[in-house]
Amino acid sequence: MPPEIQHRSAVEARFAEVFAHLGLLSAYARRRGARDPDAIAAEAMAIAWRRLADVPRDDPRPWLIATARNLVLADRRRHAAALQDLKGVEPAAPPQAAVLELDHELEVALATLSDTDREALLLVAWEDLTPSAAAASLGISPAAFRVRLHRARRRLLYELEARRAHTQFNPAWSGNDL
Repeated sequence: MPPEIQHRSAVEARFAEVFAHLGLLSAYARRRGARDPDAIAAEAMAIAWRRLADVPRDDPRPWLIATARNLVLADRRRHAAALQDLKGVEPAAPPQAAVLELDHELEVALATLSDTDREALLLVAWEDLTPSAAAASLGISPAAFRVRLHRARRRLLYELEARRAHTQFNPAWSGNDL
């Protein structure tokens, strides 16, 4: 087989390994409230194809998620700018992460967290990234991510405990209602 065909086959095989994560990117974009999650995933894959040499071989997920995250944020900025160009139309708040499959208490508690805290938790919980891989996807050091994750977990736990305490003790209810 000629060397150029061998090289092309190796590149195609390498991209097939990367392309196997298309579903992850689509789910990531959907859970981050993208208006068109499949388009975000497709554009991330197009970028991965053009920059295949930059995609890490050991675990391409952090690189792909960082790319999808940038695309989601850019789409939100473009959408907000387009709305501002229309007279009298205020841009809507960016959509929250879609947490439809979660327990209602957890969904409400997650919604109270900052975007930064929520992203740290979701990268580990939903995207199944290690703290080091999640840090790489955000472009921060693993130590900084571990601190961010620890604080986010603590804030989430506080919110969940506060909600439980509120539902367990409701002054509107009295034992005489039985």
